[in-house]
Amino acid sequence: QVQLVESGGGLVQPGGSLRLSCAASGRISSFNIMAWYRQAPGKQRELVASMTKDSSTNYADSVKGRFTISRDSAQNTVYLQMNSLQPEDTAVYYCNAIYVLNYWGRGTQVTVSS
Repeated sequence: QVQLVESGGGLVQPGGSLRLSCAASGRISSFNIMAWYRQAPGKQRELVASMTKDSSTNYADSVKGRFTISRDSAQNTVYLQMNSLQPEDTAVYYCNAIYVLNYWGRGTQVTVSS
């Protein structure tokens, strides 16, 4: 059973930065894909960024150039560095991992507001 625990969310002003962390109970180097999704109130959950086992990355158009996904395999942790945050980035951010099954964390709230 894979467990994912997100942390690092909070309240930040527009233009600010946050780094989200996703600690996994298993070896993330074994996962086919690790990703970050987000869900804003009244909206569907959407893919923000993903990283494959061979380190290929993919980003939503809305975050390209501002967000960066990375991982530390020794720490079994995936990160999402978020810069130049805007109010429209406000959402609950979820960590996702695919290894045979699809696993989700419980999410961490990110609020961008002045």
